[in-house]
Amino acid sequence: MTTTSTEQAIGVDIGGTKIRIGLVDRYGNVAAELAVPSLAKERRVVEQAINGIRNVLKMAEEQGKALHLLGIGVGSAGQIDFASGTVRYANDLLPGYTGTPIRELLEREFSLPVYVDNDVNVLALAEKRFGSGKHSRHMVCIALGTGVGGALLSEGQIVRGATGGAGEIGHMTVDFRGPRCICGNRGCLEMYASGTSIERRMNELLKRGEEAGADAPAVPDARAVFARWRAGDPTAGQVMDEAAAALGAAIASLIHIVNPDTIVIGGGVAESGEDFLAKVREEAERRAMPSMYRHVRIEAASSGNRSGMLGAAQLVFQAPVSHPA
Repeated sequence: MTTTSTEQAIGVDIGGTKIRIGLVDRYGNVAAELAVPSLAKERRVVEQAINGIRNVLKMAEEQGKALHLLGIGVGSAGQIDFASGTVRYANDLLPGYTGTPIRELLEREFSLPVYVDNDVNVLALAEKRFGSGKHSRHMVCIALGTGVGGALLSEGQIVRGATGGAGEIGHMTVDFRGPRCICGNRGCLEMYASGTSIERRMNELLKRGEEAGADAPAVPDARAVFARWRAGDPTAGQVMDEAAAALGAAIASLIHIVNPDTIVIGGGVAESGEDFLAKVREEAERRAMPSMYRHVRIEAASSGNRSGMLGAAQLVFQAPVSHPA
């Protein structure tokens, strides 16, 4: 007696602080999933991914699910050499990660074909397949998280550039006299619109208030800033206005350079809500040429916190040749 099973892939979303792993079919259904810390500072990112994949497979087996695995798809922070599945460059959020041969290590461990791409590229694939970019032909995807990442799609295909670095939107200069970024540039978008920078900026302003005689404890993260902003805190409002203005300015430049029909904004900062996106749209419209702005939709990502994992799995399903194992 033969048992049939749905074709599946392992989707792995590697970020600076967390790795999300799931067993996914081509329609985006998730049979098993978990999230583990990246342990980036301990330089254990790939070790964590391997252990997470093992545990997801174990979960599926314990649930009695029949497996028909086509491969493993990985979306990773950093500049990725898609052809070799190697990290071409990663900044200090992932110390020692540059040069990591992700594809080689995972293929050796699991004897499955492995496909590796930048984490925002796979977010864009998820949004194109399941989310706000379904009907888009020319899309820009921006991820506002620990850092700021980006991806470009033309005619539905990822634009990777000469060395896999296309879409480094976080390092667009929005203030040429601005603070020094970890990339070495000044005034990068990431210095204003990332969760890390929103937290840092809020604490800078609170510290200034303390020096002027105000008593305000530091905020622990960007989500605390969002909460205070929604509650009407003027300092949080200043920080969020700066973030929206910087992002709107960057988007206006992208509209002029790329001429997209859709811009999808995802990541933890975008989850601060529609009020933030409204400010971003207002700034982008103020700066962009009307003839180009009127043809662009600026939308929040809609595939949720699973998006990187779902998009990573799509790398397997859209591969020219699948090798069932």
